[in-house]
Amino acid sequence: MKVMFNSSLPRAGSTLLQNIFAQNPEFYVTPTSGVLELLYSSRAIYSESLEFKAQDKETVTEGFRKFCLHGMMGYFKGVTDKPYILDKSRGWGIHYDFIDFYYPKPKIVCMIRDPRSVLASMEKNYLKNPEIDKGMTNHSEMTGTTTEKRVGQWMQTQPIGLAFERLYQVVREEKPIRYVKYEEFVQSPERQLRKIYDTFELPYYKGHDFNNVEQATEEDDVIYGYAGDHNIKKEVKFTKPDYNEVLGEQCCEWIRNECDWFYQRFDYR
Repeated sequence: MKVMFNSSLPRAGSTLLQNIFAQNPEFYVTPTSGVLELLYSSRAIYSESLEFKAQDKETVTEGFRKFCLHGMMGYFKGVTDKPYILDKSRGWGIHYDFIDFYYPKPKIVCMIRDPRSVLASMEKNYLKNPEIDKGMTNHSEMTGTTTEKRVGQWMQTQPIGLAFERLYQVVREEKPIRYVKYEEFVQSPERQLRKIYDTFELPYYKGHDFNNVEQATEEDDVIYGYAGDHNIKKEVKFTKPDYNEVLGEQCCEWIRNECDWFYQRFDYR
Protein backbone atom coordinates (compact mmCIF):
# COMPACT_ATOMS: atom_id res chain seq x y z
CA MET A 1 0.00 0.00 0.00
CA LYS A 2 1.28 3.44 -1.00
CA VAL A 3 -0.05 6.70 0.41
CA MET A 4 -0.06 10.05 -1.39
CA PHE A 5 -1.27 13.35 0.00
CA ASN A 6 -3.54 16.13 -1.33
CA SER A 7 -2.81 19.35 0.57
CA SER A 8 -4.55 22.03 -1.47
CA LEU A 9 -5.93 25.51 -0.99
CA PRO A 10 -9.64 25.86 -0.23
CA ARG A 11 -11.82 26.32 -3.31
CA ALA A 12 -9.00 25.22 -5.59
CA GLY A 13 -10.28 21.92 -6.94
CA SER A 14 -9.08 19.48 -4.30
CA THR A 15 -12.42 17.65 -4.15
CA LEU A 16 -12.52 17.51 -7.93
CA LEU A 17 -9.04 16.01 -7.99
CA GLN A 18 -10.00 13.36 -5.43
CA ASN A 19 -12.99 12.27 -7.47
CA ILE A 20 -11.01 12.14 -10.69
CA PHE A 21 -8.51 9.82 -9.01
CA ALA A 22 -11.44 7.77 -7.75
CA GLN A 23 -12.03 6.76 -11.37
CA ASN A 24 -8.85 4.71 -11.10
CA PRO A 25 -9.95 1.39 -9.54
CA GLU A 26 -6.59 1.04 -7.77
CA PHE A 27 -7.09 4.26 -5.79
CA TYR A 28 -8.91 4.83 -2.53
CA VAL A 29 -9.55 8.55 -2.11
CA THR A 30 -10.71 10.28 1.03
CA PRO A 31 -12.95 13.26 1.64
CA THR A 32 -11.45 15.83 4.01
CA SER A 33 -9.54 13.43 6.25
CA GLY A 34 -8.92 13.31 9.98
CA VAL A 35 -5.87 11.02 9.79
CA LEU A 36 -3.45 13.91 10.23
CA GLU A 37 -5.32 14.99 13.36
CA LEU A 38 -4.91 11.49 14.83
CA LEU A 39 -1.16 11.60 14.27
CA TYR A 40 -0.79 15.24 15.32
CA SER A 41 -2.62 14.58 18.60
CA SER A 42 -0.43 11.55 19.24
CA ARG A 43 2.66 13.70 18.69
CA ALA A 44 1.47 16.13 21.37
CA ILE A 45 1.03 13.29 23.87
CA TYR A 46 4.38 11.77 22.92
CA SER A 47 6.12 15.15 23.33
CA GLU A 48 4.64 15.97 26.74
CA SER A 49 4.38 12.58 28.41
CA LEU A 50 6.70 12.19 31.39
CA GLU A 51 6.82 8.47 30.76
CA PHE A 52 8.38 8.94 27.32
CA LYS A 53 10.70 11.69 28.57
CA ALA A 54 12.04 9.37 31.25
CA GLN A 55 13.10 6.70 28.76
CA ASP A 56 16.01 6.40 26.37
CA LYS A 57 15.40 9.00 23.66
CA GLU A 58 16.70 6.94 20.75
CA THR A 59 14.53 3.97 21.71
CA VAL A 60 11.28 5.90 22.14
CA THR A 61 11.91 7.99 19.02
CA GLU A 62 12.12 4.87 16.90
CA GLY A 63 9.08 3.45 18.68
CA PHE A 64 7.07 6.58 17.95
CA ARG A 65 8.23 6.59 14.34
CA LYS A 66 6.85 3.08 13.84
CA PHE A 67 3.71 3.95 15.82
CA CYS A 68 2.93 6.77 13.37
CA LEU A 69 3.75 4.71 10.30
CA HIS A 70 1.75 1.65 11.28
CA GLY A 71 -1.03 3.77 12.76
CA MET A 72 -1.52 5.54 9.44
CA MET A 73 -1.19 2.37 7.38
CA GLY A 74 -3.40 0.45 9.80
CA TYR A 75 -6.16 3.01 9.42
CA PHE A 76 -6.15 2.74 5.65
CA LYS A 77 -5.92 -1.05 5.71
CA GLY A 78 -9.01 -0.95 7.90
CA VAL A 79 -11.06 0.96 5.32
CA THR A 80 -9.76 -0.38 1.99
CA ASP A 81 -7.71 -3.10 0.32
CA LYS A 82 -6.72 -0.90 -2.64
CA PRO A 83 -2.99 -0.44 -3.21
CA TYR A 84 -2.98 3.36 -3.54
CA ILE A 85 -4.35 5.99 -1.16
CA LEU A 86 -4.86 9.69 -1.84
CA ASP A 87 -5.57 11.37 1.49
CA LYS A 88 -6.89 14.93 1.51
CA SER A 89 -6.05 17.38 4.29
CA ARG A 90 -4.93 21.00 4.04
CA GLY A 91 -2.43 20.38 6.83
CA TRP A 92 -0.21 17.80 5.12
CA GLY A 93 1.96 20.40 3.37
CA ILE A 94 2.87 22.45 6.43
CA HIS A 95 3.64 19.21 8.29
CA TYR A 96 5.89 17.86 5.55
CA ASP A 97 8.80 17.30 7.95
CA PHE A 98 6.58 15.39 10.39
CA ILE A 99 5.36 13.09 7.61
CA ASP A 100 8.92 12.63 6.39
CA PHE A 101 9.87 11.56 9.93
CA TYR A 102 7.79 8.38 9.68
CA TYR A 103 7.00 8.13 5.92
CA PRO A 104 10.11 9.34 4.07
CA LYS A 105 9.89 11.54 0.98
CA PRO A 106 6.10 11.88 0.93
CA LYS A 107 4.40 12.65 -2.39
CA ILE A 108 2.24 15.76 -1.95
CA VAL A 109 0.12 17.58 -4.50
CA CYS A 110 -1.23 21.08 -3.85
CA MET A 111 -3.95 22.59 -6.01
CA ILE A 112 -3.68 26.38 -6.04
CA ARG A 113 -5.94 29.09 -7.45
CA ASP A 114 -5.95 32.85 -7.92
CA PRO A 115 -6.76 34.24 -4.44
CA ARG A 116 -9.32 36.56 -6.01
CA SER A 117 -11.23 33.54 -7.31
CA VAL A 118 -10.92 31.75 -3.96
CA LEU A 119 -12.37 34.73 -2.12
CA ALA A 120 -15.03 35.35 -4.75
CA SER A 121 -16.16 31.76 -4.23
CA MET A 122 -16.40 32.39 -0.50
CA GLU A 123 -18.45 35.54 -1.05
CA LYS A 124 -20.84 33.79 -3.43
CA ASN A 125 -21.42 31.01 -0.91
CA TYR A 126 -21.88 33.56 1.86
CA LEU A 127 -24.61 35.32 -0.12
CA LYS A 128 -26.54 32.11 -0.71
CA ASN A 129 -29.52 31.34 1.53
CA PRO A 130 -30.07 34.86 2.90
CA GLU A 131 -32.70 33.48 5.28
CA ILE A 132 -29.90 31.89 7.34
CA ASP A 133 -27.68 33.90 9.69
CA LYS A 134 -24.09 32.96 8.82
CA GLY A 135 -22.78 34.34 12.13
CA MET A 136 -20.30 36.69 10.48
CA THR A 137 -22.18 39.96 10.08
CA ASN A 138 -22.89 42.11 13.13
CA HIS A 139 -24.46 45.43 12.17
CA SER A 140 -24.28 46.96 15.65
CA GLU A 141 -20.55 46.27 15.83
CA MET A 142 -20.10 46.97 12.09
CA THR A 143 -18.26 43.72 11.41
CA GLY A 144 -18.68 41.68 8.25
CA THR A 145 -21.11 44.25 6.86
CA THR A 146 -19.41 44.72 3.48
CA THR A 147 -17.70 42.53 0.92
CA GLU A 148 -14.39 44.24 1.70
CA LYS A 149 -14.74 43.59 5.43
CA ARG A 150 -15.62 39.96 4.87
CA VAL A 151 -12.67 39.45 2.52
CA GLY A 152 -10.35 41.06 5.09
CA GLN A 153 -11.69 38.79 7.82
CA TRP A 154 -11.37 35.64 5.69
CA MET A 155 -7.75 36.52 4.98
CA GLN A 156 -7.05 36.57 8.72
CA THR A 157 -8.96 33.45 9.80
CA GLN A 158 -9.66 29.84 8.90
CA PRO A 159 -9.93 28.33 6.41
CA ILE A 160 -8.63 30.89 3.90
CA GLY A 161 -6.11 32.90 5.91
CA LEU A 162 -4.54 29.87 7.55
CA ALA A 163 -4.27 28.03 4.22
CA PHE A 164 -2.45 30.92 2.52
CA GLU A 165 -0.19 31.41 5.55
CA ARG A 166 0.78 27.75 5.46
CA LEU A 167 1.35 27.89 1.72
CA TYR A 168 3.61 30.90 2.15
CA GLN A 169 5.73 28.99 4.65
CA VAL A 170 6.10 25.77 2.63
CA VAL A 171 7.02 27.86 -0.42
CA ARG A 172 9.58 29.72 1.66
CA GLU A 173 11.04 26.44 2.89
CA GLU A 174 11.04 25.06 -0.67
CA LYS A 175 9.33 21.82 0.24
CA PRO A 176 9.20 19.33 -2.67
CA ILE A 177 5.48 19.69 -3.37
CA ARG A 178 3.78 19.44 -6.77
CA TYR A 179 1.81 22.64 -7.31
CA VAL A 180 -1.01 22.56 -9.85
CA LYS A 181 -2.90 25.65 -10.94
CA TYR A 182 -6.64 25.07 -10.89
CA GLU A 183 -7.01 27.31 -13.93
CA GLU A 184 -4.58 25.18 -15.95
CA PHE A 185 -6.04 21.93 -14.66
CA VAL A 186 -9.58 22.65 -15.86
CA GLN A 187 -8.28 23.77 -19.27
CA SER A 188 -6.05 20.74 -19.86
CA PRO A 189 -6.94 18.09 -17.24
CA GLU A 190 -5.21 15.14 -18.85
CA ARG A 191 -1.94 16.99 -19.27
CA GLN A 192 -1.95 18.19 -15.67
CA LEU A 193 -3.08 14.83 -14.32
CA ARG A 194 -0.22 13.07 -16.07
CA LYS A 195 2.18 15.39 -14.23
CA ILE A 196 0.60 14.40 -10.93
CA TYR A 197 0.94 10.71 -11.77
CA ASP A 198 4.59 11.37 -12.55
CA THR A 199 4.99 13.00 -9.14
CA PHE A 200 3.39 9.96 -7.52
CA GLU A 201 5.72 7.73 -9.60
CA LEU A 202 2.78 5.74 -10.92
CA PRO A 203 1.69 4.82 -14.46
CA TYR A 204 -1.05 6.98 -15.89
CA TYR A 205 -4.54 5.45 -15.84
CA LYS A 206 -6.07 5.83 -19.30
CA GLY A 207 -9.64 5.35 -18.14
CA HIS A 208 -10.14 8.85 -16.75
CA ASP A 209 -13.25 10.55 -18.15
CA PHE A 210 -13.20 14.31 -17.62
CA ASN A 211 -16.69 14.70 -19.06
CA ASN A 212 -18.31 12.43 -16.51
CA VAL A 213 -16.73 12.68 -13.06
CA GLU A 214 -18.93 10.90 -10.55
CA GLN A 215 -19.01 12.04 -6.91
CA ALA A 216 -17.24 9.31 -4.94
CA THR A 217 -16.42 11.30 -1.79
CA GLU A 218 -19.13 12.20 0.70
CA GLU A 219 -19.01 15.10 3.16
CA ASP A 220 -21.76 16.76 5.18
CA ASP A 221 -21.31 20.45 4.35
CA VAL A 222 -23.72 21.35 7.15
CA ILE A 223 -20.79 20.65 9.47
CA TYR A 224 -18.64 23.27 7.75
CA GLY A 225 -21.38 25.87 7.20
CA TYR A 226 -21.20 28.22 4.23
CA ALA A 227 -17.41 27.65 4.09
CA GLY A 228 -18.02 24.06 3.04
CA ASP A 229 -18.61 23.25 -0.61
CA HIS A 230 -17.61 19.70 -1.49
CA ASN A 231 -19.98 18.90 -4.34
CA ILE A 232 -18.46 18.69 -7.81
CA LYS A 233 -19.76 19.16 -11.34
CA LYS A 234 -19.51 16.16 -13.61
CA GLU A 235 -17.76 17.94 -16.45
CA VAL A 236 -14.29 19.43 -16.07
CA LYS A 237 -14.33 22.73 -17.93
CA PHE A 238 -12.92 26.22 -17.70
CA THR A 239 -15.18 29.12 -16.79
CA LYS A 240 -14.15 32.74 -17.01
CA PRO A 241 -13.19 34.19 -13.59
CA ASP A 242 -15.87 36.49 -12.16
CA TYR A 243 -13.97 37.96 -9.21
CA ASN A 244 -14.21 41.56 -10.46
CA GLU A 245 -17.98 41.28 -10.69
CA VAL A 246 -18.35 39.53 -7.33
CA LEU A 247 -15.81 41.47 -5.25
CA GLY A 248 -15.29 44.71 -7.15
CA GLU A 249 -12.10 45.92 -8.79
CA GLN A 250 -10.89 47.85 -5.75
CA CYS A 251 -11.21 44.82 -3.49
CA CYS A 252 -9.45 42.65 -6.08
CA GLU A 253 -6.57 45.11 -6.23
CA TRP A 254 -6.28 44.95 -2.43
CA ILE A 255 -6.09 41.13 -2.63
CA ARG A 256 -3.33 41.36 -5.24
CA ASN A 257 -1.31 43.60 -2.96
CA GLU A 258 -1.89 41.42 0.11
CA CYS A 259 -0.89 38.27 -1.78
CA ASP A 260 1.88 39.76 -3.87
CA TRP A 261 4.23 36.89 -2.93
CA PHE A 262 1.70 34.40 -4.34
CA TYR A 263 1.28 36.20 -7.66
CA GLN A 264 5.03 36.45 -8.07
CA ARG A 265 5.87 32.89 -7.02
CA PHE A 266 3.21 31.23 -9.17
CA ASP A 267 3.27 33.70 -12.06
CA TYR A 268 -0.36 34.78 -11.89
CA ARG A 269 -1.39 37.88 -13.80
